[in-house]
Order: sequence, then C-alpha cells, then structure tokens
Amino acid sequence: MATKATYSDLGDGVIHIDAEYINPGVASVYLIIEGNECAIIETGTNHTAPYIMSVLNEFGLDETSVSYVIPTHVHLDHAGGVGKLIKDCPNSTLIIHPLGARHMIDPSKLIAGASAVYGEDAFKAMYGELQPVPAERVIEAPDNFELKLGTRTLRFYDTPGHARHHFCVHDLKSNSIFTGDTYGIGYPSLNTPSGPLVFATTTPVQFDPDALRASIARLEDANPTGFNLTHYGRITPDSNISGQLLRSIDKYLEITEQHSNSGEERSKLIKESIDEYLLSEYRCLGGEKSDDEVLKIIAMDAKLNAQGLDFWMSKKSR
Repeated sequence: MATKATYSDLGDGVIHIDAEYINPGVASVYLIIEGNECAIIETGTNHTAPYIMSVLNEFGLDETSVSYVIPTHVHLDHAGGVGKLIKDCPNSTLIIHPLGARHMIDPSKLIAGASAVYGEDAFKAMYGELQPVPAERVIEAPDNFELKLGTRTLRFYDTPGHARHHFCVHDLKSNSIFTGDTYGIGYPSLNTPSGPLVFATTTPVQFDPDALRASIARLEDANPTGFNLTHYGRITPDSNISGQLLRSIDKYLEITEQHSNSGEERSKLIKESIDEYLLSEYRCLGGEKSDDEVLKIIAMDAKLNAQGLDFWMSKKSR
C-alpha cells in the first residue's frame, strides 16, 4: 500500500510536505518542481523518504526526476534523510553549506553525537541508519551561490546564528525563502486569533545572537513574499512576526543572564523561564489552548533552547 503523505501545493511549483517527524505539524519538507525536474529542500529523516516519493508520484514524477537534495544545515531533523535520498535518486546531487559537507560525506560524528543524546536504540528508531554521501555527488554552496533548476534560479544566503553551517535558499520564481531554523519556529498548533506564535531556536551548541539577528535582517531585506519555515510551513512576512522573533532572542539572553550564576541548575531554570515567557507571548496573542497543552507543544524546544543558551553562557564566561 502506498504511503499517504500530508501535503499542500503552495503555488509556483512549491509543494509543502509534512515530514512526519515525531508528530504531524512539527517538521516540513519542500519540493520545488520545474518541468520534469525537482529539488528537495530539507529531508526529514530516513522515515520521511516514502512520503516524499509518494508526493512526487502524485505530480507525475519519480526518483529519477530529483536533481538536487538541499538541506539547510546538517541537524538531523533537516538532513537525516540525505544519504538515503541521494542513494535512491540516481540523478541527484547534494547541495550543502561548505561547513556541513564533511558531515554528509562521513556522518560518523553526527551519529555519535545524536546517539549520545538519545541513546543508540532511540536514535536508530528516530532516524534510522545514516548513509554517507559520495564526495563526487556533493556541491558546496557558499554565500550568494546560484543554482539553476530548469529555468528558475535558486540563490543561497549564508545565515549563521542558529548554526555556522546554515544557509537559506531564495527561490526567485516564487520569491519565497526556505529558512531552515534561521527565521524561527512557528507551529500551526500554536496559531492564535492574532497570527502565529514565532520564536527563535538556539540549539544546540553554535548559537550566536548577533549573527542570528543579522541573518534575520538579511532575509527580510530580500523582500520575499513568503518564508517557508521548516518548523512549520509558510508564513507571510509581517512586522509583528519579525518583532516576536527578535524579541524572543532578547528575552532568551535576559533570562540566561538572570540565571548565569545558578550552577548545575542553570539549564533547568532557563527552561522554566522560557516556558513562562512563551506561554505569556501566546496569551498576549489571544491563544486559547490550556497552559498544559501549550507547555506540551513547546516542551522539547524549550528544553533544547535552554541547553543551547546554557552552553552559550558557558562559552561566553570563559
């Protein structure tokens, strides 16, 4: 029986697919279809590949139609399925940030790091077996690199802040930008009468607030008509969303400074304060879910953000 994917056509050849990562509505994959060619932006995990293939089939394409596989960075909710897709799609090439290429060619460090965090069994259940990508099928995309997909142009922006190995992809035909984690998180389950709740992500060990602010400004200066978030879906540029996103960075730093001398309890206390802050933001937007529902939705992000901020403070204090 074919895998049933949840997807939507955003127009201009851009298709949004739910990666089915952990739960529905958490992580996105995008297809850009131009004639009989396709690029895959983000990959989810190995378990996402059948959903991607089923949507390709819906549009009359198959694995031979995939020209490019393009994760915005190498964190595994974005790039965990790269090796499998490159193997399964014989005409495809990996497009990757120059600082991330080595981790796709040899994913052993990614495997070791994630296994240490989740445990080996849980890691395999969540991500499957990460497969290396042959070096000859890798193209590194530095800042302002441009790539042709048929007649359309994809432009790559180096956007550090969340991670040093992060780029964003500007599809000039749709005038939308695939933002990875640079333009924050906005889960549809936390949409409110005043719009989405959007907040920055600071995980895991390369958070740089000044670089992230500059990257956000650069994306906005490109004047796209849409931001395609990996977490989750397309949002329309809006000064209220931009304000939320930048305010969350400032608030994270304020929280971290408040708990800077809390010793081994620091990460836990930062997490609790992030919970309080995001819940307050949600209420200010008119969100109506219960406190428990909201805290459950943001639990993993609050924990990981706290760990990232704790690491940032440790590095800052050296």
